[in-house]
Parts: sequence; C-alpha cells; structure tokens
Amino acid sequence: MRRRLFLAGFGLVPMAAMAGPPVRAVASFSLLADMLRQIGGDHVEVTSLVPMDGDAHGYQPRPADARAVAAAQLVVENGLGLDSWMGRLRQSADFTGVHTIATASVAPRSLPAGKGAAAVDPHAWQDPRNGALYAQVIASGLAAADKVNAEVYRSAGALYANEILRLDIEIAAQFDLIPPAARRIITTHDAFGYYGARYGIEFLAAQGMSTEAEPSAKAVAALVAQIKRKKIRAVFIENMTDPRLAQMLTRETGAVLGGTVYSDALSGPNGPAPTYLTMLRHNTALFAAAMQP
Repeated sequence: MRRRLFLAGFGLVPMAAMAGPPVRAVASFSLLADMLRQIGGDHVEVTSLVPMDGDAHGYQPRPADARAVAAAQLVVENGLGLDSWMGRLRQSADFTGVHTIATASVAPRSLPAGKGAAAVDPHAWQDPRNGALYAQVIASGLAAADKVNAEVYRSAGALYANEILRLDIEIAAQFDLIPPAARRIITTHDAFGYYGARYGIEFLAAQGMSTEAEPSAKAVAALVAQIKRKKIRAVFIENMTDPRLAQMLTRETGAVLGGTVYSDALSGPNGPAPTYLTMLRHNTALFAAAMQP
C-alpha cells in the first residue's frame, strides 16, 4: 500500500493513502477543531462553530451551524457544560452521525459555586495530561466515522497524545525552577484551574468559570485586596474576554498587564497560539516570566 506523511503536532505521522472524500467533522470550538486536524490530516474536513478568538460560553448558534451539523459525519464537543448548546443544535439539525464528547475519559474538577453547591470546571484541556486523553477520544471518534481508515486515526492519535505528554514534562520542568510561593497568577476568568492544579500555581480571577456572568463589585474588591496583599505583579488578559476588567485591576493595584493568554480559544493562524501545543507553550512562557523573582 502506498503511504505518505503529514505533520501532526510536531511529529511525522504515517497516513494510508486511501481514496475517498474526507470525513466531514464539526467541532464546537477551535481547540477541538485543531485536534481533529492534527489527527485526521487530509482525511478530514473540519468546521469549527465557535471561531478563533471566540467564546464558547453561551455561544448562540447560527443557521449555518445547523446546516454544517446536519451534513457532518462526526461532531465533537467538549462536554462538562462548556458547550451545552451543542445538544440543542444536534437535535434541531437531526444529526445522525457519530457524536463524540472529548472529556469522556477525563476526571472532572469541581469548585464551590456558593450556597453549598459545586460546579464542574469544563476547561479540562488546560492540563496537558487531559489533552492527551482528548486526542485518544477524538481519534476513536474519527475511527468510528471512517472505519476504512480507523487504524490510521488510532495511530495518529497515539503519536499526537505522546507529543502532548512530552510537552507536559517540559512545562513542569520550567515551573520546577520557580519557588512555590511565587506561583500566583491573575486572569480575567477562572479558566486555568486544571493548569494550576497540574503545576502547583494559584490562579485568581474576578469572574467564575463562565464568562456569561459579570463579576460582582464585592468579588472585584476582594480580588484587588488579594493582589495587593500577596504582591502579585502581573494581570493577564484572555483573548476571548473583555480587556476592561484586567485593565481596571492594574489601575487599582499597581500590577502590570502581563500580556494576552489563550484559555478557551486559539488565535488566528498568524497569531501566537494557532494550535493547542503552541497555546500551551505561549501561555507557559508568559506565566513563567511573570513569576520570576
């Protein structure tokens, strides 16, 4: 059988040169779309519903999204409440293909949500070990949608997962050089809980895990006091959130803007974080620089 090579992540992955049209796959947002492309290569035609730099929280699907889902052979969504609108969209589009939840193998992280309740944190990809699980689940979804090339997808998914795990080791080594007491970061919404738990970093945010709710004046005042008390030097803007909150925090505390990080969406192709792996590298470089003594 003739074979060729395509680039998945940062490694060369063998791909069987099988004839036939590409699998039509729809991802709820850009990060999942990137994983589909890394694993599927030319065998997959990918549509991301939430665009680059877009916010998946509370996204309002358009008629074109319903048409894309209706025509798809595979739909991939995050789950854990991030893109719950996808369920309604699949139903309205009469979707009959393969439905994959990327977080199916993830152990969810919960946080207090007030009045004794707990909320599930949907941002599981921020821990690269979970990202590797995403890759394996997505590869299985592709294999189910395109059985002819099933082994191709499983092989590509395993290689891509290994790339992610190697990067995880690199990131951990960078933070090992920073004293635990200095590992504190301010972002606009609480999207980096899994990342913080993995690398021993305390993340503080005025907004909760969803960008749909505005932070209360009390919450902002408490965060300002905490930034001053703990002498946190940098506040980071997230690419898909309103920058005014971060700018206000810097004015109130004397901290500086540490740059733009990518939490719930990738950048455009010419930006600093067009893929999942470049996103992790970009964020890590900014966080580590801000925590240096």
